[in-house]
Amino acid sequence: MPEILDPRELGRTGLTVSAAGFGGYRIVPHLEEHARALELALSSGINLVDTSSNYTDGGSETLVGRVLARLVEAGRLRRPEVVVVSKAGYLEGRELVAGQERKARGEPWPQTVPVVPGVEHCLHPDYLDHALAQSSRRLGLERIDVYLLHDPEHFLEWAQARGQDPAQARDELHRRLEAAFRFLEDAAEQGRISFYGVSSNTFPFPADHPLHLSLARLWEIAQAVSPRHRFAVVQMPLNLCEPGAACEPNQPGGLTPLAFARARGLGVLTNRPLHALTGSETLRLAASGLEGPPPSAAGVQERLKELWEGERLLREQLLPNLEIPPEQRDRLAELVSLAPTLISSWRELAGLEHFRQVEANLVNRLNAAMAHLADRLAGSREGLSALDDHLGRVRAALGAVYAFHAARADARVRALVQRVEELEPDWRGTAGPSALAIRAVRSTAGVSCVLVGMRRPRYVREVLAELKQPVAAAERRGVWQALARERPCAEPAG
Repeated sequence: MPEILDPRELGRTGLTVSAAGFGGYRIVPHLEEHARALELALSSGINLVDTSSNYTDGGSETLVGRVLARLVEAGRLRRPEVVVVSKAGYLEGRELVAGQERKARGEPWPQTVPVVPGVEHCLHPDYLDHALAQSSRRLGLERIDVYLLHDPEHFLEWAQARGQDPAQARDELHRRLEAAFRFLEDAAEQGRISFYGVSSNTFPFPADHPLHLSLARLWEIAQAVSPRHRFAVVQMPLNLCEPGAACEPNQPGGLTPLAFARARGLGVLTNRPLHALTGSETLRLAASGLEGPPPSAAGVQERLKELWEGERLLREQLLPNLEIPPEQRDRLAELVSLAPTLISSWRELAGLEHFRQVEANLVNRLNAAMAHLADRLAGSREGLSALDDHLGRVRAALGAVYAFHAARADARVRALVQRVEELEPDWRGTAGPSALAIRAVRSTAGVSCVLVGMRRPRYVREVLAELKQPVAAAERRGVWQALARERPCAEPAG
């Protein structure tokens, strides 16, 4: 195992971790590029991997387990040198289906609450026992180093939506967390986990916010469960647009979440360093990679008009000539009609990340239609040529909308970088916005490890380069307070 890059103590666990960890949110087992990225990270001084039972429907844990076993077997690292973090709480995908089958048999997981359609949440010990066994199997580990309860605040959201008394809902959540902590203490005694904790997006919220989760209260619960408890790690967001963890005085004595964690010896993992929530928008704190001048609004409109005309030709000239049932023809016409959605909404999209989500949905539906049409037109050179021409119009239209929003995002990120570098000299001179965003968090006292999505080897190399740049960890509350006060990430007016 290579030397750990920018090593930190993970609270009172006795574990040493790199200042940045491999975030497994979107990695999948069938993409070799993701496996290569994780291998590169673990072989180059990054020794913490964060995953969860619900990331890519368990596929993230599967890939982590496979890569870890491969490297250990090859003698390239030893298992104790890697810190594996996983989480439980969400039921979606296959877990949701299995949960629905249990419910149909009259054996539902107790205390399950809905989150959004297709997603449920449960922290009952019976479910945690099942989830831990499944995670251990996918990871190929008898013992998971750190096991976190994933976003307990969903219970408060559910209770709020039902009009329950906030104080009573919070008391009930604390009772449920105490039961979960008791299960996790037993799991640690049995050697199934080493330490446990909580991952929550609402640790940095103001103390009077209805969804705020108090670190101090969780500490009290752990103390009541056992004076020698293994509650030792927490995870929360911290980035240049969401500074609350470093400056919100929501703990007893006016302490911030980071300060309270330091005082109690809690290791702190921070997430979302590059994907900041700014109101209704997600702003990626990195350069978009846009080359050349962006199109004007009039230029985008022209590309969309061309797409609309191309879709009209498909509907009126190509589809009527196919020998297919009318209802199938109508469905294909619906699937190829992207222009109406884009024309009506492209200006109002909440930034570049929102466009990427919309684009992915539109492209998935278009691909289904195009695959069917290509099969039907396999013997027609003219028909296949028409499809190729149309795909060119689709690429031009989507590319124009992307470039328009990418240019706006780049301008906002440049302005943010300029202001941040004015506020903190230690954060100057990085290789780019993403490196600055990582440096800001890793150099803040109390942060044990910054979790970064590194699905591609290129992303891993960028993080490695930043970790090799020396920067002292220091109390930087004033800088984070200035960012909270000035809100340089706020969406521009109009």
